[in-house]
Amino acid sequence: MIRLKVIEKLESKGKTKYWLYKQMGMSYQNFSRMINNKTKSIKYDNLEALCVILECSPNELLEFSDE
Repeated sequence: MIRLKVIEKLESKGKTKYWLYKQMGMSYQNFSRMINNKTKSIKYDNLEALCVILECSPNELLEFSDE
């Protein structure tokens, strides 16, 4: 299973989910599903936006586990 570690990255930067939501400019429903790992896919555009906003690489946002 691949999951996003957005919440962990936000905490390390001292930012809130609301701050990121405003930066992303997407619907709250889609945003919430994405950062809470309740979606089956993520657009490259959204992944790129997360990386730019959080100043990180995709490797820092994605985690693979055997669960």
